[in-house]
Order: sequence, then C-alpha cells, then structure tokens
Amino acid sequence: MANDARATQAFYGRWATAYDWLATAPGVDSWRDRAADRLGLEPGDTVVEMGCGTGANFAQLRERVGPEGRVVGVDVTRGMLRRASERVDRAGWDNVHLVQGDARRPPVDGPVDAVLATFVVGMFADPRPAVERWIETLGPGGRIALLNAGRSERLAAAPLNLGFRAFVRLAAPGDGRVSPVESLERRVATARDAVYSNCSDHGFDEFGFGFLGLAWGERT
Repeated sequence: MANDARATQAFYGRWATAYDWLATAPGVDSWRDRAADRLGLEPGDTVVEMGCGTGANFAQLRERVGPEGRVVGVDVTRGMLRRASERVDRAGWDNVHLVQGDARRPPVDGPVDAVLATFVVGMFADPRPAVERWIETLGPGGRIALLNAGRSERLAAAPLNLGFRAFVRLAAPGDGRVSPVESLERRVATARDAVYSNCSDHGFDEFGFGFLGLAWGERT
C-alpha cells in the first residue's frame, strides 16, 4: 500500500501540469457541474473532495457552498496540491483548505455535508473500504458522489472504446504493467456497490456518450 502511494505521488507530481490542462479542457466543466449538483449543496455546507488533484472542481463546489461554507481538498501528491494552492490563491478563496493525505485514510473529521471523488476510486486496488470511510464522515442527510469513466456500451462508441483503453494505460501510474481497463471498471463497480450498500437513497447517472458514470447516495 505504501509503495502504491509513492508511485502515485511520483507519477502525478511529474504530470500535474498536463493533468490540469486535461481536467480543465472544454466541455469538462459540464461534467463537474453535474457531479456538484448531485451533492445537493447549500450555502454554509462543508464539502470534502477526496483526491482533489489540481483543484479543478473547487469553483463548482465553492459556488454552491458560498463564502460562508467550506471546501476541503485532500490529495496525496505535493505537485497536485501545489497547483491547487495556486488556483486557490489566484481566486482569493479563503474558505478552501488543502490537506496532504491518502484519500483511502483521509485525515478529516466528520460530520461533513458532502464528499466528492472524481476519477479517483479506480486507482485503489480495493476501493470499498475507502468509500465506506468517506460515507462514515457524512452527517445524517449527507451526500456522496463518485464520477468515473468507463467504456461505453453504445454501438456507435466502439471505435472510441479502443482509444479509451489506450488512454487508461497512458494516464494511470505504474511500471508499465498497468491493470487493463477491465480492472478499472471492476474497481469502479466495487465503489458504486459500496455507495449502494451504505446509502438507502442512491442512484446512477450515465452521460458523456456513455463513457461517464456518476454514482451518488445519501446517508440516512
């Protein structure tokens, strides 16, 4: 587990700038809006983003919690947090806080109102314990949303699925023996099941031509 964390830190530290460009590419904001909307945030709420990366979701989250709310970003990689800190400083957000830590064991005390994780759970060998910990930090009525990518089942998307498979191999940290896309999808499905098992009200939204899935749940 420690070796996995070090590999992730090294990989994303080297590629923080490129990752930030990809995370803010045209059209991506609409995905982030959908994920933030599913959290049902209100002014004054506290929301934690697990694996916040360069902070590309912060604008959507802060817009919903307002200046009286709080956004906490957790990430294990210094390079990512450095970029996130620059984004926070440029915007002048004094209620957005960054924490370096492993999202599988986040150094965050609950209860909080919402937890968001985008394209994160697929990096964990077994995401269930992490997702269950995230849900435990939620107060009654708190919401969780997991945004992830996978192959599309639409017939017209078959050629694009080949490109997605190649992207997974290039974009994931590792030593050249990166788990295939099937492993990614299995991990994402495990995380979604953890949400369904621990949240009585839950659901799943598919969009982005079938390549994107948003699992969400509310803790009772």
